[in-house]
Amino acid sequence: MYLVLTALLALQVSNTVLQKFKFIDDALKISVGITQDNSGHTMKGIEAAVAKANNRAYDVGIMNKAKEVRDKTSKMMTYMDDFYKKVIDITGGFDDHGALKGEKDYDMQMAWTLGPEGSKSGEAYNMKKLLNAYAVDINKLVDSLDLKPIARDGSEIPAFKNDPDASIKDFAQLNFDHTPTVAALAIIQQLKTEVVRAEAQALDKLAAKLGADQIRFDKIIAVVSAESKIVAAGTKYKAEMFLAASSSSAKPTMSSSAGGVKMEDGKGIVEFMATAGAYDAEGKSKKSWVATIKLPTPVGDTTLSTTVEYFVAKPVIQVQAGSVSALYLNCGNDLNIQVPALGTAYEPSFTADGGQVIPGAKKGAITVVPTAGKVSINVSSSGNLIGTEVFNVKKVPLPTIKLVVNGKPADIKQGYPAPGPRGLKAVAQPEENFASFLPKDARYKITEWHVTLARGKRPVESQKFTDQDANLSSLIQKAKEGDRLVIEVKEVKRMNFKGQVEDVKIGAEIFSIPIN
Repeated sequence: MYLVLTALLALQVSNTVLQKFKFIDDALKISVGITQDNSGHTMKGIEAAVAKANNRAYDVGIMNKAKEVRDKTSKMMTYMDDFYKKVIDITGGFDDHGALKGEKDYDMQMAWTLGPEGSKSGEAYNMKKLLNAYAVDINKLVDSLDLKPIARDGSEIPAFKNDPDASIKDFAQLNFDHTPTVAALAIIQQLKTEVVRAEAQALDKLAAKLGADQIRFDKIIAVVSAESKIVAAGTKYKAEMFLAASSSSAKPTMSSSAGGVKMEDGKGIVEFMATAGAYDAEGKSKKSWVATIKLPTPVGDTTLSTTVEYFVAKPVIQVQAGSVSALYLNCGNDLNIQVPALGTAYEPSFTADGGQVIPGAKKGAITVVPTAGKVSINVSSSGNLIGTEVFNVKKVPLPTIKLVVNGKPADIKQGYPAPGPRGLKAVAQPEENFASFLPKDARYKITEWHVTLARGKRPVESQKFTDQDANLSSLIQKAKEGDRLVIEVKEVKRMNFKGQVEDVKIGAEIFSIPIN
C-alpha cells in the first residue's frame, strides 16, 4: 500500500486519479468491516468453547486475554475513526452532493497532521506512538504473535530503504506531507486495516490455545520391567507390569546426564558405554544417571526427572604370554590381552606407565617395552578404561661365556697336549628361560676377546679377536709344555627385537687352558 500511494503522490494528480483514491478508501472500509465482523464471531466462539468446557481456569484466562485484545482494538479504532473525521472536517467537510470539498487540498490537513514546519508536533506523530504501542500491547497478550510496528519510518520499509528521498522521511512525513485529502483518507483507512488484521490474528492464536493445557494421551502400551533377565535356578523372578501412555500431539524433549537420547516413536532410547569405577569386594561399581523429560504446554513446561541406578561389573582381563609374572627390561615382551566378557564389542587400546606399548597385528596383541622397575598397562575398549594390569620388570640376565674346541666344550681343567689346540671358539650363551621367552632379544655376540700364551708369570704373546672363532696356529708355534692359554673376554654385544645393538656389562671373564 505504501508503494502504491507514494507512486501516485509523486504525480500531478488529476481528478480521475483522485477518484481512484476514493474507490480505494471505500474498498478498505468494506475490508475493515468484514474483518471486524469475523473477529466478533471468533470472540463468540471463544466464549462458547470456554462455557462448554465448564469454565476451566486455563481457558478462562485465554478468554480474558481475548477480551483485552478486543478492548484495546476498540479504543484504537475509535481513535482512528476520530482522526479520519477530523481530516474531513478541517478540509471543509462534504458538499451538498456528498463530495469532499477539500479533496485536493493538502495544506490544511498538513497543518494538523504534521504541525508547523519542522516542529513535528502534529497529530500524525501521536498516531504513530499509539499504533506502535498497540502492536506492543497485543504482542504481550499473545506471546507467539510477533507483530511488527504498524507505523514505520521510510528507513524501516524495505522498499524505501535505499531511496534517498523516502528513506529520510519519518512516518508522518511519508504519509501526510503534500498528500491530498482524499489520499490521506485512504492511507488512514489502510492503517485501520492493519489494526483489525492484528486483532484477527491475535484472536485466532488465542482460540487455538483453548484446551491446549490438556495433554491427550492417545498411545497406550503395556510395559513389563524385570529386575533381571537372568535368574539362577531356585531364586525368584520379579517384574513390574504397568501401562505407559504418550501423546501424538505433545512433543517431549528427553535428555540424560549420560549423553544423547535417540527418539523413536515417542520413546527415548538411551545408550552409552559403561565405564570402570571403584569396584567393591564383589567386583561391582555402583553408578547412576539422571533421566529428564520436558513436556511443553501452553501454561509452561512440565519437567519430570528420575535417577536410575545401575551396577558395572568388573570385566576379567586375561593376559596370555610365555610368562606373565614378570617382564624383561628394554625388551620386546609379547602379550595377548583379552576381555572375554566384552565379546565382539571389545575394541582394545593400550597405554603404559613405565614403558612403551607397540600394537600388534591382531586384536589384543601388543609388545611391551618396559623402561622402569614396574610397568602398568592400562586396558581400554572403545576409549573407556577397563582396568590396569601391573607387572614386575626383571633385568636381562647376563649370558654365560662358553669356550669350544673342536666342537666340544673346552677342557679347562685337564688342558691339551703341547703345542695346544689350533682353533678356539668363544660363545655368549643366553640364559635358558630368557632365550625361550624372548628369542629375538636373546641374540649375543662376543665382539672382542684376547688369547695370551703365558709362561710362568710372563706373557709370551697375545692376540686380539673380534669374531667368535679364533685361529691360534701362529700363537701355539711358540708354545711349550707347561705353558697355558689365558682367555679374556673384553666385549659382548646384544641385539634386541628391533635390531638395535647394546653393550652387555659382563665384568671380568677370564679363563685359563693348560698346555701339557
